[in-house]
Amino acid sequence: MNLNPVLVSSTACEPMRILIANRGEIARRVIRTASALGHDTVAVYADPDAWAPHVAEATCSYRIGPAQLAESYLSIERLLAAAAETAADAVHPGYGFLSENAPFAQAVLDTGLIWIGPSPQAITAMGSKIEARQLAKSAGVPVIPGFAESQSDDDLRTAAVEIGFPVLIKASAGGGGKGIRIARSDDEFSQALGEARQEGERSFANADMIVERYIERPRHVEVQVVGDTHGTVIDLGTRECSVQRRYQKLFEEAPAPNLPDTTHRSLRKSAVALADSIGYESTGTVEFIVDDDDPESFFFLEMNTRLQVEHPVTELVTGLDLVELQIRVAAGEPLGMAQDDIRLSGHAIEARINAENAADGFAPQIGTVTHLEVPPGCRWDSGIEVGSEISLHYDPMIAKLIVLSDDRAGAMQELADALDRLLIGGVVTNTGLHRWLLDRPEVVAGRVTTRLLDEISVSDNSSAAAEVAASAWWIDTGRSIGSPWHDLGTSGFTPHRHRRPLFLRDFTGEVHEVDSTSSNEPQGAFHVDVVNRRVVVNLSGQSHTFLVIPRSEHWAPHVGTGGGPANAVVAPFPGVVSDVLVESGRAVLGGDPVVVIEAMKMLHTLVTAGPGVVDEVRASPGDTVMTDQVLVTFVQEEAVERS
Repeated sequence: MNLNPVLVSSTACEPMRILIANRGEIARRVIRTASALGHDTVAVYADPDAWAPHVAEATCSYRIGPAQLAESYLSIERLLAAAAETAADAVHPGYGFLSENAPFAQAVLDTGLIWIGPSPQAITAMGSKIEARQLAKSAGVPVIPGFAESQSDDDLRTAAVEIGFPVLIKASAGGGGKGIRIARSDDEFSQALGEARQEGERSFANADMIVERYIERPRHVEVQVVGDTHGTVIDLGTRECSVQRRYQKLFEEAPAPNLPDTTHRSLRKSAVALADSIGYESTGTVEFIVDDDDPESFFFLEMNTRLQVEHPVTELVTGLDLVELQIRVAAGEPLGMAQDDIRLSGHAIEARINAENAADGFAPQIGTVTHLEVPPGCRWDSGIEVGSEISLHYDPMIAKLIVLSDDRAGAMQELADALDRLLIGGVVTNTGLHRWLLDRPEVVAGRVTTRLLDEISVSDNSSAAAEVAASAWWIDTGRSIGSPWHDLGTSGFTPHRHRRPLFLRDFTGEVHEVDSTSSNEPQGAFHVDVVNRRVVVNLSGQSHTFLVIPRSEHWAPHVGTGGGPANAVVAPFPGVVSDVLVESGRAVLGGDPVVVIEAMKMLHTLVTAGPGVVDEVRASPGDTVMTDQVLVTFVQEEAVERS
């Protein structure tokens, strides 16, 4: 089966030079189609991306900012300067960053360039969830009961009480899971509102909020739409995106499974009606909440006026190249197809590969990719190669693994096989979570809600992985007579020789001692790098990287997460301090918020473990902090009263 979209035409509408105002895997994705159509491409980069794959693959590149500024990609002035300096004819915004920024779209058009995306008016209309709700109502699309008529904290709180708890508080200008909190009681409302406002302001420069009814068992189902400048708007089917963490999607499939045919038809009809009502041009996604307790009941959530991260699953089941459609629509061409021409074939699933530790609350991870093996028979959209640096400046998504089969069961098996053979060395990712999800009964049955990962826990299997890694090391080094690592106890499998224990350090710094009885042939994929003393193994879909250390170093202290003192709040992962909520001398109780850290575009609030009085505050807003760095210390006192 074809795992790449099919170009409608092998020739470009009119050759042009396209600047891609983005980075990573989406920049590479746009370059792939634009180049196939005969267009030149311009990559932009901040210093951390100077050697990134998307920079090397473009026709030319342009530096837009220094190392520490992820904000370089958010500078309209720098991007327009790059377009002028490289003689670009058009701008493709990718997704994230400025992809749904109406002033950026308008600025591109004002300079005489082609904007490869919807009109600034459509972006503005759908960019405000408040206005989008009203437009959805006018188009006859069901909306969730909610309130946004006032931004007064008191009015929002009153509305929450009237709607009834739990309520969802979300940024009006939001997207990508930013600026969203749940308040389950009146007591929780003020803190949840404050956190959502702060995240909304930081992410979208807009602190306006909507309060709406929270559906306890929601499914996140969306419809891909595409329109042209000649009045045609069609849909390309549904997608299921319910597996999420922190309201960001992890696992997507097309078409959405286990929905009544009437719901499928109604969702698609509603999406087209909304897009048509605003004269939508380009690709876009209308997102809905489906009540799992009543699958025929659904509500408008939002419209994303851009290409979506999960667009590959739609490409695989339709055979269409969505980037090509964007480019041709922007050039003024008609779609050249009607709704009846769309045929959905097979089932596609996408797993987002994030640099994060699912067993540690999805803590973001940094590092260098030391090894990469992608199994054949799948689609791999990525921004990484061996040697790529994963930093804390950007979103944690580093790749997407996508499969296609004749039916859903076949696609799930294809993805399981691919995850079992995938190896990513040097960086902790969430691949093991995806492999584990494929065996969950809710996923198998196609009855997943967005609360799935709130209701279950993911275990760490690093100790078992160390056993596999030791076996892989002993087997590989034992194949070479006179291995330089005999002093590590790796003399091979000769029965009369004595093999000493092996010491392996994992990503947290913990040292695992594995005795010589672990001599079975390891199951699954593995890679041994004798020169650099590294072993990468795949256990249950999760890649684990170990450093083999000499016996003299096995006592080295544990330096991983969670090693901070009990009388302090420490950084659980690298990040930038966004806010400090306490000062020296303040009394606190257990669970009080103390410091807010931003890491990989998400805000994380750190809280106290118990009562005490703040002794020292060792961090300030703007500080870059590393894992286990002490941020706040406390003096423990009995019966502390809140100050």
